[in-house]
Amino acid sequence: MAMGQDSNKAKTLLDEVYNKVKSYDNIFVDFKYSLKNEEANINTDTRGDVTMQGDKYVFNYMGAKQLYDGKKVYTVVPENEEVTIEEKIDDDNTITPSKMLTFYKQGHAYDWDILQNVQGRKIQYVKLTPINSDSETKFILLGIDVETKHIYKLIETGKNGTKTTITVNSFKIDQPLSKTLFTFDENKYKEDGYYIIRN
Repeated sequence: MAMGQDSNKAKTLLDEVYNKVKSYDNIFVDFKYSLKNEEANINTDTRGDVTMQGDKYVFNYMGAKQLYDGKKVYTVVPENEEVTIEEKIDDDNTITPSKMLTFYKQGHAYDWDILQNVQGRKIQYVKLTPINSDSETKFILLGIDVETKHIYKLIETGKNGTKTTITVNSFKIDQPLSKTLFTFDENKYKEDGYYIIRN
């Protein structure tokens, strides 16, 4: 198979994933996150979840919570009783929670990779290589559930030998969301004695 056909096939699949993501009113993803670097002797496993609606999101990870209401990003760290409020920074290189399911749309070359069978589910991998050679990322393998067109796994290999794996445990769509889910209630945190930092 010619290389061109291969990357076209990969692009078509990614377009289907993107259009699927964009068609939902909201998405909830519960995931496992693992970081490994043999040289640096790093091996951590943790889990997190994120609820997204359009650009807005609530992200729970490692005991902290991050909320983006469409204007500002609020990071709540209960351990330190701190809230940091900052303007959203548009950095194309950062995969924010709201870009977690759509980041591949720009800045990558695509290749068709292996097909895996995971407990009866067919997971087709697409290899993404950053077009920008300054990128810290060597390549990303994106595993897509062929049937649902949902992302099941993301494996990122860094130039420094770090391997980051995100595995989706559950993917729920169009849930009934509380009207205040993406609203930051500053007074509530002040009453609880939190220190508010504005950047």
